Amino acid sequence: MPDRDQTRTSRSDLVDTFWSVARSLRHASAERLAGWGLTPSQARALGTLVRHGEMRPGALAGHLRITPRSATEVVDALAGLGMVERATDPADRRAVLVRVTDKGAATTQAVRAARADGAEALFARLSDADRRELTRILGVLRDGTDGHRPC
Repeated sequence: MPDRDQTRTSRSDLVDTFWSVARSLRHASAERLAGWGLTPSQARALGTLVRHGEMRPGALAGHLRITPRSATEVVDALAGLGMVERATDPADRRAVLVRVTDKGAATTQAVRAARADGAEALFARLSDADRRELTRILGVLRDGTDGHRPC
């Protein structure tokens, strides 16, 4: 049975390794997004709008778990790039809806393909069995979070 120092070290190694891989993925993703002039936050917002359809900026903020002011800044930037547009909400003419343009939808599709290519390059080092096991493990971690973000 390992002593406490060995257990502590292996836990520390696990956490350090996990965050190192996560940083590598984020960095690679940010580099790919730069080709479209997008930040990671803008890409997340665009993906959310593609998945869920048009919505008010406040609802978008809720999906992204950011403040409404931050959502407005993200929408402003995406509108400036021609990837989203604002429209009057027919249910409440005082409210605004944000929707993805054709350019935004095409960009989202291209971003997803680029991210998939990047992930494939990273995970190509793993055997099929290791990929299945990693998928299983990450699924356990994802499903066990109950919507809470650790650390």
